[in-house]
Amino acid sequence: MSVLRKVWFCFLMQSIAMIVFSQSVVIPLPQKTEPLKGTFVFRTDMRIFYNHHDLLFSAQYLAKRIGQEVTISTNIGYSKKAGIQLLLSEQCPVANPEGYELLINTDKITITARTAAGVFYGIQTLLQLLPPEVEGNDKTGQMIWQLPCQRITDYPRFAWRGLMFDVSRHFFTPDEVKQYIEQMVRYKFNVLHLHLTDDHGWRIEIKSLPRLTEIGAWRVERSGPFGTREKPLPGEKATYGGYYTHDDIRDLVKFAAARHVTIVPEIDVPGHCMAAVAAYPNLCSTSDTSIKVDPGTHFAEWHDDGSFTMFVDNTLNPANEEVYDFLEKVFSEVATLFPSEYIHVGGDECYKGFWAQNPACQELMRRNNYSTVDQLQGYFMRRVQRIIDKLGKKMIGWDEIAEDSLPTQQVAIMCWRNQKIGYEAARKGYRVIMTPTAYSYLDYYQGDPLVEPPVYAGLRISAIYSFDPCPYPELENSILGGQGNLWTENIPYLQYAFYMTYPRALAIAENYWSPAALKNWDLFIQRIEQHFDRFDRAGISYARSVYDPIVEAYVEDGRLKVKMHSEAPRTVIHYTLDGTMPTQYAPVYTEPVNIPAGRITLRVRAYRNNQPLGNMLIIPIENLQAPPYLRQ
Repeated sequence: MSVLRKVWFCFLMQSIAMIVFSQSVVIPLPQKTEPLKGTFVFRTDMRIFYNHHDLLFSAQYLAKRIGQEVTISTNIGYSKKAGIQLLLSEQCPVANPEGYELLINTDKITITARTAAGVFYGIQTLLQLLPPEVEGNDKTGQMIWQLPCQRITDYPRFAWRGLMFDVSRHFFTPDEVKQYIEQMVRYKFNVLHLHLTDDHGWRIEIKSLPRLTEIGAWRVERSGPFGTREKPLPGEKATYGGYYTHDDIRDLVKFAAARHVTIVPEIDVPGHCMAAVAAYPNLCSTSDTSIKVDPGTHFAEWHDDGSFTMFVDNTLNPANEEVYDFLEKVFSEVATLFPSEYIHVGGDECYKGFWAQNPACQELMRRNNYSTVDQLQGYFMRRVQRIIDKLGKKMIGWDEIAEDSLPTQQVAIMCWRNQKIGYEAARKGYRVIMTPTAYSYLDYYQGDPLVEPPVYAGLRISAIYSFDPCPYPELENSILGGQGNLWTENIPYLQYAFYMTYPRALAIAENYWSPAALKNWDLFIQRIEQHFDRFDRAGISYARSVYDPIVEAYVEDGRLKVKMHSEAPRTVIHYTLDGTMPTQYAPVYTEPVNIPAGRITLRVRAYRNNQPLGNMLIIPIENLQAPPYLRQ
């Protein structure tokens, strides 16, 4: 074959591959894709035209991501020569303010929207249509990029599409938060909920209350799983921690806003306040001056009925007027730093045992004719809501606050315990953000527990994808959207945060952007797999747990048996019980397997095309005989 014919053959094969590739890779799935005839070829001297100054950042962002010799201009005479056009237009056929139309013709690519956010989301779709090489830093000598002509019309199902990042349990620098934002916008997330305060650290400067960061932002250095660490020793110096200054916050807000992300701050009250109480002991019911910022000790006991007992007073005293003066100072500074419509005030997991023993709390109950100490939380949350309202903001709280008879038009409920609570709150008239633990908690392990980080619960990507945030049409106007939550007790650094977030966040992104009617697990997982290469090239850690077999043990007629299956399609599961490795020549799983008595170890691995996928699982019989493997 001549050199010319080889070049032409390679070009043809690449064209075919790109056509197939581009039709199946986008996450979240667009509303509608219409194939057109022809292909568009990227030139090395690509030009980008934008018609409005609000699109300058988007044009610069796209030029940087493409990484070729790209030039940008808003000069109208430049538009005819531009290979890519970014247009704001009231005539855009997509009316949704975050929607867009992406039109790829043989001579140019046009992204049209009614807002800059819509154009930015169209850019994310365009970049995903390009091959994975676009994610790398070095694009010199890259292949010729080409796309099949097509028209994509797209808009989100929900307005709130978020991720919660806990920066209290472990501190993440401003630059690390920016990296987290930079990755989430690629999948059209538009809310970053920052969990700024908790028992383990106060992470935001409050200039009128300097001890919050002088003391509350720091704890003693410890290692090991949270809940097992040793208490601070007398006189031990607190060296782990950090906080965001006002300038840090302003910079983060600006960085996020350029990418059409709203940062929603959370100051968690009245519980989860050990860091605040360590700084200002007068705020809690016991006024205990020995309280320190917790380094991850066993300071609470959870009971089978869901209740819990606190060994340390981490709760603000609702009967102390100094608490409300404190909160006015905190929320006043927070409100000036964050332009978000909402401020999150927590409200979850509030232990009331110390309130019950406090004379001032007992007097407050008597004056208000309260019959139970639980009613004090409603009193507290109503006082907090008035503070937030006076600042021109709206209040969000975890779903416990839905029990407190708050004004529905000024308060949003973040549903975390289960989705039923969220739907009930929506029927009461509250705005609701869905984030139920069973479908949204990204700190849970995501594959087999023996090869995943030690956490008390698991959540697979298939379970997340199965969730419909609003199956009731009559509630669609009340459900704002939803988010995934990344609690960081056991997540000490950024790449580990990425590992726990991805690829599960992609299922969350699709749940809140794409129509429920278009969801298809087999097609979704194929798109997920194509994004693994993108993560690799971008240097983003992620889990491949979707490839690990799912092993379920049960007892039938007195015998222990196991069933095995995989989330990933087109896989073959090989296993052994004799101590040998589960290679592609080992027995193939086709039906439930009897586990013989004795010191047996099950070894299992998934394969595709005789190539191993994911982890090899090594499960001793004693593990199979107990949860989470053993199903009752």
